[in-house]
Amino acid sequence: MKESELHIAIDQVKQGDSKAFEKIYDAYSSALFGVCLKIVNDQEQAEDVMQDAFVKIWKNIQSYESSKGTFFTWMLNIARNTAIDKLRQMKKRGGGSIQNELNDVSNMVANSESFNTNTIGLNELLQKLPEEHQQILEYLYYKGYTQQEVSDELDLPLGTVKTRSRYALRALKDLFILLLLAWTLKHI
Repeated sequence: MKESELHIAIDQVKQGDSKAFEKIYDAYSSALFGVCLKIVNDQEQAEDVMQDAFVKIWKNIQSYESSKGTFFTWMLNIARNTAIDKLRQMKKRGGGSIQNELNDVSNMVANSESFNTNTIGLNELLQKLPEEHQQILEYLYYKGYTQQEVSDELDLPLGTVKTRSRYALRALKDLFILLLLAWTLKHI
């Protein structure tokens, strides 16, 4: 879906247009399903999670703000969080673990044609961050850990994990801004 078509579709969905929502579903469902499947590692559960994620997207579309990030990233976070919640439910009932090699989101992202962090330069920007910040972001965003799980896994105080993640995200944002400015100056 082209950028201009996407913005029109988002505006239409915000006004309750279900046909526009179908276009968004058609454009992004396979990528989001891949995320759900990698996290829950079960076809049927992934289908349920994706359905739940799209219901949340429909219900919460008013909260999407383009100034805070891309629409795909917004939807990806909803799908990822929904899948992690489902995985936790499954774990409480005795099935599945929160993390393993198969449900590591970074494995899906690295192999995805529709969303490759290398293609958008994210991996290069991450390399500019201190190692401790890279590690925190890897666990939080690529592996789907909560801050508490990162704290437990790395044997760090929860406050340290929160501080490092906040600093890392702020530094990453600053790097993106510099990159955008450089790109803009180059193309003027």
